[in-house]
Amino acid sequence: MRRQVAAPSRAPPALEATGRGRYNRPWRRATGAAEVTSGDHLRRLADLAATEALASLLAAAAAPGDVLALGGDLGAGKTSFARAFVTARSRLADVPPEEVPSPTYTLVQVYELPNGTIWHMDLYRIDRPDDAWELGIEDALGQAILLIEWPERLGASLPRDRLDVRLALPPDAAGDGARGGARLAALEPQGMLAPRLAAVARGWMAGAHG
Repeated sequence: MRRQVAAPSRAPPALEATGRGRYNRPWRRATGAAEVTSGDHLRRLADLAATEALASLLAAAAAPGDVLALGGDLGAGKTSFARAFVTARSRLADVPPEEVPSPTYTLVQVYELPNGTIWHMDLYRIDRPDDAWELGIEDALGQAILLIEWPERLGASLPRDRLDVRLALPPDAAGDGARGGARLAALEPQGMLAPRLAAVARGWMAGAHG
């Protein structure tokens, strides 16, 4: 079941560390979470189907408490990745896939599935990192899978233990590469990411998953 989250009017709480998914503030600043440069180790996704296959691979390994930071410029494929991730989790739970709209204007879409709730967040329009707390992000940390588009908007408040999923248009993006859905991708485990998810991410980067 999909639902939107109303932004409550409250000051962001001062958190104490209470285990996985809860963090002291300020958190370690995330540097370059949304940047993909020519010097990075990147893998090419030949088309949209390849992006969806990557999202499905990570969806099968993910569990509530995991944070996936989806970085990349406009048009890099962040929402397509998130849509495929939610669809894959729905199928794993034997739930008919539903529409997965971009949360560009709603900021948050929540998907309550039998195998765990997913929070899909698009932070492009927030002005300050603390604005994310008004969306109720603290309610999701440690309780849901978080897919965060434009994670750099959180600054030092970006959760330390996460998987950076960085997407970019290939150099031939002005030609058939872009029209065919080709993308470049990098997966980078950060902090104390769950070993099951970190292993899949490192395996994919090493070419173990096609």
